[in-house]
Amino acid sequence: MIARIKGKLISIESDSGLVEVGNVCYEVMLPGYIISGLSAKVGSEVTLCTMEYLEGTPGRGNLVPRMIGFLSNGEKQFFNKYTSVKGMGVKKGLKSLAMPIATIANAIETGDEKILISLPAVGKRLAQHMIAELKGKLEDFAIGAADAADPTGGQYDPYQVEAMEILIAWGEKRTDVAELIMLACEKHPDIKTAEELVPLVYRIKQGIEV
Repeated sequence: MIARIKGKLISIESDSGLVEVGNVCYEVMLPGYIISGLSAKVGSEVTLCTMEYLEGTPGRGNLVPRMIGFLSNGEKQFFNKYTSVKGMGVKKGLKSLAMPIATIANAIETGDEKILISLPAVGKRLAQHMIAELKGKLEDFAIGAADAADPTGGQYDPYQVEAMEILIAWGEKRTDVAELIMLACEKHPDIKTAEELVPLVYRIKQGIEV
């Protein structure tokens, strides 16, 4: 099984990316919270921790091998626990991970159904199953979520917090990210989503946009 790949990110789609490793190009399925961060990495080298699964129904043929990518082994471990919930599954799990893992893990640990129901493909019943089956098992993944939710006494909006968590997950320093986010939002007050904010922060950092 391929556990990690390192190569050039060729392109990014709404739910996957193409990573070129030597003469081979791999299609890697990606959870939503990674997409916005990776969009600024197209053309650059990336490293993803991976897992494989067969998409389809056993016994009916036409099973398609798929690869899923994560930013760290910890995120892969979270996904294994997350998709063990009755009614979740791999495809729904990928679609639902629209927020950083720490935020989702913290919502499960605190029993916050409102946040869980806001995730794509997660309804009230599934949110209740997630809390019932995983609460008490995700403390390590939820560490830091509470601080990130209110990093400066309520200075940040939720989409800014989400962008901050994505950028920090990609190795940026919290203090640098906080300054860049505030600068980006001052220059572009019309931006109200993490998907728009993350690439803008990278452009400002690189001096492409001033």
